[in-house]
Amino acid sequence: MTTCYLVMADGRVFKGKPLGAVGETSGEVVFNTSMAGYQEILTDPSYKGQIITMTNPLIGNYGVNDEDVESRSVFAEGFIVKEESAIASNWRKNGSLGDYLRDKNIVGIQGIDTRALTRHIRKHGAMPGIISSVSDDVEDLKSRAAKLYGTDGIDLVAEVTCDSPYKWNEGLWELGKGFKPADAKPKFKVVAIDLGIKRNIARHLVNIGCEVDVVPAGASAEEILSKKPDGIFLSNGPGDPAAASYVAETIAKLVGQKPIFGICLGHQMLSLALGAKTYKLKFGHHGGNQPVMDLKTGKVEITAQNHNYAVDTDTLPDHVEVTHINLNDKTVEGIKSNKMKLFSVQYHPEASPGPHEAEYLFGRFAELMGGSC
Repeated sequence: MTTCYLVMADGRVFKGKPLGAVGETSGEVVFNTSMAGYQEILTDPSYKGQIITMTNPLIGNYGVNDEDVESRSVFAEGFIVKEESAIASNWRKNGSLGDYLRDKNIVGIQGIDTRALTRHIRKHGAMPGIISSVSDDVEDLKSRAAKLYGTDGIDLVAEVTCDSPYKWNEGLWELGKGFKPADAKPKFKVVAIDLGIKRNIARHLVNIGCEVDVVPAGASAEEILSKKPDGIFLSNGPGDPAAASYVAETIAKLVGQKPIFGICLGHQMLSLALGAKTYKLKFGHHGGNQPVMDLKTGKVEITAQNHNYAVDTDTLPDHVEVTHINLNDKTVEGIKSNKMKLFSVQYHPEASPGPHEAEYLFGRFAELMGGSC
């Protein structure tokens, strides 16, 4: 077929052309406002269960390479763009976006009005949809799309976490040198709970002098503490935090034992462990231009974000302070407890892709563990 359809759960239909693999896929349709970084976005495990719409109209102009991947696989369920660039030009590229999607068997669609789709999601909320380049039976696609479920109540963490513990030994990338090796004599030992960890997060931990042990999301508190860490890191990840309650239960046993730093889903899981509640946002925060204010300094950071759920401020315990808020919708973007030696943020300070304004948070984690980076 030379025609492809995106059919939303509420019956809205978009007709376009195939992108990437020919086939059919389904997932919760969200939009991402980043202008670049599509390879990092596709390989971010936080997108498990979701079909990504890029709002920038031209995607793929610099191709893909072997270094800009954030995990072991592409975890997005599908990909939507206005137009795939016919030319991919960059000194680091070793392939095109379309070839990459075909190689990874990712079904996508192009040639649709992504502005109209984004407005539809903003008005009606993120919802499931089907992309199909193998069926032109629109009524059948509508019927099947209407029966799809979103991410509520589904444990997506279990689908992206590692199978067994491993050590991460790679630091940040440098021009002309590639990825730096880990220090032979690390300052700290950190256990990172893999809820869907991005590689650049682990690289930043190495960059502040950490020996990084990554453990599966189902690791027990006893297993984690047996490694005698100086600190515990809670990673990003996909979906509904309340659906992976076993993670929050483990974190609750770790609170107060060691310094803790959480990012994205790790922030939400930490909040649940502290007794707070989470709720689903209408269309979430996805992209590299989310403004966040530090309530202590009044400074504003432009941040990269990817989440559909948020922490309910009113349910946080008294000893927990809200440190950051989103200036678009006033949702919680950061918390801390001096009493329990922990803090977390809803956004992604490791960038990849996105602004680098929040990298200082990794240094703050080093300070919390009793040192400086």
